[in-house]
Amino acid sequence: MAYQSVSLDQELFIKSIYTIHYYEYQNDFHFDGERHDFWEFQCVDTGAAEVVTDNGCHTLSRGQVIFHRPNEFHTLKATGKTAPSIIVISFSCNSPCMEFFENKILTFSETERSILGRIIAEARNCFETPLDDPYLEQMIKKPEISFGSQQLLTLYLEELLIHMIRRYTIAHYSASAGIYDPCQTTSDTCRKIIHYLEQHVRETLTIQDISRNNMIGRSQLQKLFREEYQCGVIEFFSRMKIDFAKQLIRENEMNFTQISDFLSYSSIHYFSRQFKKLSGMTPTEYATSIKALSERPQRQN
Repeated sequence: MAYQSVSLDQELFIKSIYTIHYYEYQNDFHFDGERHDFWEFQCVDTGAAEVVTDNGCHTLSRGQVIFHRPNEFHTLKATGKTAPSIIVISFSCNSPCMEFFENKILTFSETERSILGRIIAEARNCFETPLDDPYLEQMIKKPEISFGSQQLLTLYLEELLIHMIRRYTIAHYSASAGIYDPCQTTSDTCRKIIHYLEQHVRETLTIQDISRNNMIGRSQLQKLFREEYQCGVIEFFSRMKIDFAKQLIRENEMNFTQISDFLSYSSIHYFSRQFKKLSGMTPTEYATSIKALSERPQRQN
């Protein structure tokens, strides 16, 4: 059989980059405003800033980002209390999915801040013009640029935008990831119960809780899950919680104690024992394993 290639869609495409700037403003800085026919976002790295757009006045704090669609008027000024640091990136992108960012003020996750840091670093590799001039309208490339830097700039920016769209539009936590595929069962009752377990994955449940709240006898409940998943419902729920814990570890926004509390384990020690029992490794071993990297669907927090 001859190999067949697979064509992959490109749902977000950056055509060009206009500016990549990192400004450390004075606390009395004020930019009168502009509008242009390409996208721009302003992100506060430290301090706070006030932005005025066609849609009103907004105050941004650390980690927040505001997007300006093409031809949207926008200004920027320091709040006067502390000297803010602002990242401003402008670019051309006609992909329909960019509608998501219209009239949005969002907050960068730690992973997205890391991607943003890589963008700034690659910009320093690419351009000889300073990144701290808020009035610069054309960036000049260096005579000699590290291999791949220009392409990485575009890829990192696309990754940042894709990451944000997915994080805000797809359910952030998928409790049954790795355990339950709806196609694996034809039982409506089983699907209903698993949905119930997903909704209560942060809680401690007993067989009695599950039986009572799903109006099914305990023996029937156990028989159903043993037929469908070769385990009892509590073991299924325990594995669901550990799969959820794995996702939280991969997202790297909580430490192990916080994850343990988040999922209502009685102690970090019990959480660690359950994690090793069901996954074959400790949370620390999992966090640094190739397995964790391979199970990560994208760069996430």
